[in-house]
Amino acid sequence: MSITITPSGQACGAEVTGIDLSQPLADKQITDIRSAWLDHHVLSFPNQTMTDDDLERFTLSFGDFGHDPFFDPIAGRKHIAAIRRDADEKSPLFAENWHSDWSFQTEPPAGTCLLGITIPPIGGDTLFANQHAALDAMPPEMRARYKGLTAIHSAKMAYAPDGAYGEKDEGRSMAIRPDESARATQTHPLIREHPETGRPGLFSCLGYIIGFEGVSPAEALPLLQQLYVWQSREEFIYRHKWQPDMLVMWDNRSVLHCATGGYDGHDRLLHRTTIAAYQT
Repeated sequence: MSITITPSGQACGAEVTGIDLSQPLADKQITDIRSAWLDHHVLSFPNQTMTDDDLERFTLSFGDFGHDPFFDPIAGRKHIAAIRRDADEKSPLFAENWHSDWSFQTEPPAGTCLLGITIPPIGGDTLFANQHAALDAMPPEMRARYKGLTAIHSAKMAYAPDGAYGEKDEGRSMAIRPDESARATQTHPLIREHPETGRPGLFSCLGYIIGFEGVSPAEALPLLQQLYVWQSREEFIYRHKWQPDMLVMWDNRSVLHCATGGYDGHDRLLHRTTIAAYQT
């Protein structure tokens, strides 16, 4: 059986069939999947009956495990986190703002894998925004304003004790672990080349980006706000619809993503791993 890649027809994303992820991958399969991942930035694998062992093995086919600093892992695992929302939960939706996973790290994860376990019959789509396309389409005068900027990243607005998922965040089913370490900062170029393809793109956005080196906060905020609106324009977006037993992997170096709701009254559970930064 050979792998079939079916593009979504949207700004990014493709479906991969003709493969059983409950079995170890052959070298050629890994090569073909990585090539498709770099081309399409988001891959979905429907109808996969996978255990946590299978999820970990698949992740390690594409790099080491990334470090998840503010999630407790599920019982018996070091590298799998539960993205969970219970049917009766009233807390604000998790990850509903655009972001690239853990962009505040010195070496942010290259990718994220998410396995659908309990999927509601309605709602819960994940949106992805292609940041190569966003940069390519940016008007020259706008691009000139952002060229050469070094972004300052931090997790403080989300994971510090006084952040969105901090001490006042009650009634949440996810095992989030806020910490003072979230106030640390890390810099990355705003426009940078993809480490595997060399294609330039925008990296991360308002939320984890809290400013720019050498730019006053008063000047940085409108730049970030304008950028955020541009990065998430409809023409750059792929809307992913989940199914049970579906694995999705995306490239944090190429896309932003965000969660959507619309499934109140239904449980939702996915298991998540991250793929460490690409090493040449």
